[in-house]
Amino acid sequence: MNVLIVESREELGGLWSRHLARLGATVQIARTEEEATARLLDSPVDIMVLDLVLDEGSAIAVADFANYRRPGAKVIFVTNTSFFSDGSIFQLCSNACAYLPSATPPADLAAMIEHFGQPEPH
Repeated sequence: MNVLIVESREELGGLWSRHLARLGATVQIARTEEEATARLLDSPVDIMVLDLVLDEGSAIAVADFANYRRPGAKVIFVTNTSFFSDGSIFQLCSNACAYLPSATPPADLAAMIEHFGQPEPH
C-alpha cells in the first residue's frame, strides 16, 4: 500500500511513517502543499493522511489535486483544531474517508489506513 503523509510537523509525520513502514506500507512524507503535489505527480498513492492545517499551503488544495491526479486515492484528514468538526469536510472533499484528531494513537491511525487503503473490489 502506498501512503502519502502530508504533515508540517516533522516529528509527527516521522512517527506515523515509522509505524506504517513496520506494517509493510510504502510511505512518503510531504511537509507543504508544494511537496505534496509533487509527490502526487510522481508516485502512486492509495491513501493520504493530510493535516488540515499546513504551515505552507492549503490542505484543501492538496485534497482537490489528489482527487484529480489520483482519483482512487482516499484522504484521511487529521487536525488538532475544531475546523470541520461538524463533518462538512465530507461534503467539501469527495475523497475524504475519515476525520481524526492529530493525537490519534499511531496504531489506531494505521488500522484506519489499512482499512481505507485497500483497493475497491471490482
